[in-house]
This record gives sequence, C-alpha cells and structure tokens, in this order.
Amino acid sequence: MAKVNGSKMPTSRKKAFETLNINPNKRAILCLDGGGMRGILTLQLLKKLEETAGIPCFELFDMVSGTSTGGIIAGLIASGYTAAAIEEKYSTLIEEVFDKKPLGDRFVNPPKYLKGNYRKLLFEEIQNTTLAESCAKTDIDLMITAHDMTASEETFFSCFKQKDGSFYGTYKDVLLRAVLEATMSAPTYFNPLERFVDGGTTTYNNPVLAGFMEAISYSFPKGKEEDSAYDITKLCIFSFGTGISRQFVQPDATLKIKGLDIKFWLEWLMTQMGQDSSAMQVNTLRSPIINKIIDFRRFQISLDPLSIKKIPNTDGLDPKKYPSKWLHDVDYSILNSIDMADINRFDLMQVIGQQMAEYIIQKGGAFQKDLVDSNNNDALVTTFGDIERIQKQMSDPNWLDNFHA
Repeated sequence: MAKVNGSKMPTSRKKAFETLNINPNKRAILCLDGGGMRGILTLQLLKKLEETAGIPCFELFDMVSGTSTGGIIAGLIASGYTAAAIEEKYSTLIEEVFDKKPLGDRFVNPPKYLKGNYRKLLFEEIQNTTLAESCAKTDIDLMITAHDMTASEETFFSCFKQKDGSFYGTYKDVLLRAVLEATMSAPTYFNPLERFVDGGTTTYNNPVLAGFMEAISYSFPKGKEEDSAYDITKLCIFSFGTGISRQFVQPDATLKIKGLDIKFWLEWLMTQMGQDSSAMQVNTLRSPIINKIIDFRRFQISLDPLSIKKIPNTDGLDPKKYPSKWLHDVDYSILNSIDMADINRFDLMQVIGQQMAEYIIQKGGAFQKDLVDSNNNDALVTTFGDIERIQKQMSDPNWLDNFHA
C-alpha cells in the first residue's frame, strides 16, 4: 500500500499531484523499460519530472517497477536516490560495466563484458540491503523482473508494504544488489547470474503490464480476505521508454533477403519481438475501455531523423563525433545503430533525453497526460503505414498470382 494518499497526503506530495494533474486519491506507479546505456535518456526525463513535481520520484510514486537498466534505476529510486544522483552514478556505472574483455578471452568465453566492476559499484552504493529494507527506507513498493532459465519463466522480484507496516513478497528478503545483477544479465553481453538472465529477453523489457498486475493482484498476502491497496479504478501509471530503433524494410527489399541470410532475420526478429510486445502492452492500456479506468501516460521516442526533428534542436554535440554540433543534423545511419552497449553514443542519448524532456514541457503536456498524437499513437515514434497500397494489391488476384512465390 506504500504511501498515504487522499486528504492525509503530505503537503509537498499533494502539491506535486496537483502540478502533474494526478487525482490525490489515486496510486501513482512508475514503470521503466530496459535498454542498456540508453537508460540515460530515461534519467533525463525523470530529472525533468522531479523538477516539475518539486519532489523526488521516491516521494512521488507509490510503486516503481523496472527491467534491466530500468530495474537498476528502479532499485536506486527505492534506495532513496534522486534522478540527478542516479545519473551521476549511472555514468560511472556504464563506463565501468561496458569495458570489453580482451579479444582472445571473448572467443573462449563468449560474453563481451565482465560484471566484476558492476558488482563492486553496487556494493559501494547499496551494501547488503534487502528489498524490504530498501522499500522501508523510502516507503515505496518495488518490482524488478528477471528471467529464470531453469524454471523457464519470468520472475518478479516484488516487495509490497502491508497495512500493519510489514512487507510481503516471495523474495522480499533477498539482496537488492543480487536482483539488480539478475535483471541486467543480458545474454551475449554478460554471463547469467546462475539461472537468471535479463528480464528484457522475453516479453517484459517494458514492465508496465507486469507492474500493473503485480500491484493489483499481489500487493497483499495470498489467502487474506482484503482488497488490494491498488484499486484498478484509482491508478495513474507513468511508463518511460529508452528510445527505440525502428526497422523499416522496404517491400522490394524482402525479395533480396535469402534464406541463408540468418543474421538479418535474427536481428530483425529480436528487435521486432521486443517492440511488438511493448506495443501490445501500451496499446492495451490505451484501449478505450481500459483508458477510461486507468490514467496511463507513456513517454517514448524512436531514434530516427523524423522524430528527432520534432524535439527542440541544440548545438550540444561534439562535431568531431557527429556530422555537426546540431542534434537535427544527426542522420539515420547513426541513430538507427545505437546499441544498448554503445558507450560512444552515450552523450548523444543524453542530449536526446534532455531535448525530449524540453519537448514534453513545451508541447507534450508537461507530464500531465499521455504523450500521444491525434490518432492516439506515440507522438514521438515514427510510423510507416501504407494502407491504400496494401488494400489495392491484396484485392488484386493478378498481383497475388504473379508475385514471387
């Protein structure tokens, strides 16, 4: 149940809810996507959110959930860190974590990166605190995802405060730093934490539905005859992405891809599966029936020139690394190739996040509403529709019969 809401809410939090247009009787949930070093974009948005609200996220939200890099940020929020403080630690963390193994070692033991530095840095920050101890410190509920390869299922490391002040959760007494290692152990990048790999390897890179379901279903011990502290009719959910790379394959290009071109198909499948899963969750919460009940707000951007040119321009880039110092001059080849471990683009993702935050304040409702266009699609995510062409072609038997089988 976490924090007190309604008329008993502290003045500072009540003012923050008013500023963000959140009903004071609602529970506020924060959900953070995975994305490796691209999480620096999320932190720029959270910094602006805290600046707008006037209080840190751990005071603003009743619950925080996250996957992979979003799980790391969620864990640090639960530990009492502001977004600015997390950014400071995050920059060091990314630099230390994505330090490649020697080339020869990578051939013998495939993962690209070692986790020793990550483990050391986490211990320096949060020591051996458990989930319950961290949540008690900030009076916030928490859920972080990881995938259990042995059980072949997603594991939700959850911790919820009860009415009597105690905490409930199967894994409430495990080390927070163990959970933060499990959630970021992305295959090929890092070794698993025994049985656990990155929660984003399946359908939970965007943890919004998982966080929502955990809150309404498991915020109280099984068998107890009581209502959930998270009433489905009284929820305000903030969901933050880390930027996505859209792969638009032109219709004629599909004929050039041969069956043996396994690299193309694997990369396309991995990217598309994650994006489709996230889109399904977001579209569910934006559906007319659900959206009448839940106050849902999603903040995401696609990494392509069309979307980048919608956010305010800035001359904050290093012209030695990019076409010019201006953000709007960055081309598709650079934007579409930003990998979760590409620390050479860390500065670019930081600038994109800063300018996206400014866009939200200037044109996107200042976090008071969902960031969508007139068609109820993400305002900063480029789409490529071709409805008329599809209707014409697939209504024509001659086109179908003569197309390459």
